[in-house]
Amino acid sequence: MPDLLLELFSEEIPARMQARAADDLRRLVCDGLGAAELAFGKTEVYATPRRLCLHVTDIPAVQPDRKQERKGPKVDAPEKAIEGFLGSVGMTRDQLEIRQVKNAEFYFAVIEQSGGPTADVIAEIVQQTVRDFPWPKSMRWGAGNLRWVRPLHAILCCFDGAPLSFEIDGIVAGDTTYGHRFMAPEAIVARDFATYKAALAAAHVRLDPAERAAHILACASGIAAENGLTLIEDAALLTEVAGLNEWPVPLLGRFDPAFLAVPPEVLTTAMRAHQKYFSLRDKDTGKLAPFFITAANIEARDGGARIVAGNERVLAARLSDAKFFWDQDRKKPLEARVDQLADMVFHAKLGSVRDKVARMVALSGRLAGLVPGADRADAERAALLAKADLVSEMVFEFPELQGIMGRYYALADGESASVADAIYSHYSPAGPSDDCPDDPTAIVVALADKLDTLVEFWRIGEKPTGSKDPFALRRAALGVIRLVLENGLRLPLAPLFGAQAEDLLGFFADRLKVHLRGEGVRHDLIDAVFALGDQDDLVLLVARVRALEAFLQSDDGANLLAAYKRAANILRIEEKRDAASYDGHADPALFAQDEERTLFDQIAEAAAEADAALARDDFTAAMGAVARLRMPVDAFFDKVTVNADQAERRANRLRLLSQIRGALEAVADFSKIEG
Repeated sequence: MPDLLLELFSEEIPARMQARAADDLRRLVCDGLGAAELAFGKTEVYATPRRLCLHVTDIPAVQPDRKQERKGPKVDAPEKAIEGFLGSVGMTRDQLEIRQVKNAEFYFAVIEQSGGPTADVIAEIVQQTVRDFPWPKSMRWGAGNLRWVRPLHAILCCFDGAPLSFEIDGIVAGDTTYGHRFMAPEAIVARDFATYKAALAAAHVRLDPAERAAHILACASGIAAENGLTLIEDAALLTEVAGLNEWPVPLLGRFDPAFLAVPPEVLTTAMRAHQKYFSLRDKDTGKLAPFFITAANIEARDGGARIVAGNERVLAARLSDAKFFWDQDRKKPLEARVDQLADMVFHAKLGSVRDKVARMVALSGRLAGLVPGADRADAERAALLAKADLVSEMVFEFPELQGIMGRYYALADGESASVADAIYSHYSPAGPSDDCPDDPTAIVVALADKLDTLVEFWRIGEKPTGSKDPFALRRAALGVIRLVLENGLRLPLAPLFGAQAEDLLGFFADRLKVHLRGEGVRHDLIDAVFALGDQDDLVLLVARVRALEAFLQSDDGANLLAAYKRAANILRIEEKRDAASYDGHADPALFAQDEERTLFDQIAEAAAEADAALARDDFTAAMGAVARLRMPVDAFFDKVTVNADQAERRANRLRLLSQIRGALEAVADFSKIEG
């Protein structure tokens, strides 16, 4: 079956937009094919700095015939309504069908459309795709009205080995593309994907971004090994560099070893952020080496010597600036910078960063008494200095170094390692792959930073809504959850949340579900534990959820859950019917069967054991205690009729059901559990 080959050739597409653009191209074209009822096989998308490419296999040459039915007015409807319907479908009355619908007769129009050539359909789809393409930023150029990320120069569109003929804003589609901008700029004619890809490779264009990235990594690693160095791998940088070059050629450069006196994070950030260079380590010492690898987009006649020399000159200027910032910043201690934070707005309703620091200091002093091993003086000192590097010249130039530079400056000022490390890690964890601090002082300051942000934004009503979270409050909550759980902190959150406790605890319950979902924990189990109330100790909450999970995976747990649901359903129905509540204990004097007495006694024993286990935070033992109710509960439902003829006995048995419900709800709210 025929294939579709589509290429949109333009000026350079920003590297950060290429992957999303390729996916959007696939989505828009495939959605168009689906809407036209055209089946297709495999789809492949590719992106280079100058082109987006889509290859779709196994598309029928002719669009299938289609039948569309439209319901019209009733047969006895006013004449104007019928005439309007006839005009909308382009038919006469004798061409309509009459069908019975709910005791009334309606006109129906059955419109049959013969399938047209697929080539015509694809031409329309591509034109619509180009005009509606969702670039994050786009531009117009020349006298045309078309918007594209950069000026669009050519459209290669071939179906079944033949070019399609259409025009978009003066750009005529055809079978022509172009090779590498410098090494092979001549036109290339291609009408199928295999020819297209091979011709581009011959014209110094690696079409597949994954192949370009693999080539860069292999060559850079090889160059490093040949020179006794190790490449510092950086997946994000590798993807970006692959998006900057159609024919990447890695080259080795060097810089003055004197710059190694500057912290290595500064050097690697300067090389990465400004120049897109890969950093290297000495193979023997593991320390940063005075070398870098850049990727040129051309095979130079001199082997890249002039390219390397030019990059070395540019890097020397960048590193000179970084060294200047490093030297200047150390002339002023961190503490002297704290008051400058008063000029930096944290939020219009929450004051300056200096105000936030004051709150962090107070909160750190409070948290130090709750985190085992934390030193209050160190915690308050680290909180005071934590944000001071924000007004340094280095962090102004490289914002991603905040915290990192704070640690270096603190050590240069003679602060203790504990304080310096707490400054460094107080932003952590910044994401799911970020490590959590485990030093007590660092934990305190990291918690203070995130808890202050959450409580204060809640106080002014700036909460996440839907997909919007401009202040990263969900990330802050997940950070608190990880700090608490990974360090096993018995930290009561409600007192720290103050007036915002009820709302924030609900928010944390949702975030905890997200966190535990990745570990395979069901969200309804978290709801079942949170519903007990006063659940602000995350370590205990998760322990109870784990115990509940294990309990429900056992036969006893699964059967008891079913028994609970049965008892709860009976109680709900009967309490509604009687307009009465059956809470309370059954009267043993009214028991008529041994199963009632046995269940009553077993509930009392299980409840006492479960209460004792819960008091010592032994949730597994508590679940084990209620698990022993399985047999007497099963026997009760098998042998005892709850809705007895005698009203007094019926009410007593309903109270016994209430005791079953109460015994289980002491360990978790089983009504929240699905299944």
